[in-house]
Amino acid sequence: MRTFLAVYTGTPAGRESWNALPEQERKQREARGMKAWGDWVARNKDVIVDTGAPLGRTKSVSKRGLADIRNQMGAYTIVRAESHEAAAKLFENHPHFTTFPGEAVEVMECLPLPNA
Repeated sequence: MRTFLAVYTGTPAGRESWNALPEQERKQREARGMKAWGDWVARNKDVIVDTGAPLGRTKSVSKRGLADIRNQMGAYTIVRAESHEAAAKLFENHPHFTTFPGEAVEVMECLPLPNA
């Protein structure tokens, strides 16, 4: 089994449209989405290494120093799968983008360190 990092992405426009929903509708969708997310975790518990968490504000660190930046990353999960395609298929129809205002889930393999 190989290890994969899944990054949940979204845009400011998606967040704005979510926040523009009437409060009652937003709360109902949130409850439905959290149940769907919990069901997804339960179905995939055998391959989930780390359920992950939402991601907060971002700082970039470079030769130029520190900077506050924005990106589209909203949360992460780590899973194990036989292949990259199998890992990606775990996220088909995920509540992140079927119920919540998320745009996509990007799945990438966690490669071994060279010469480790």
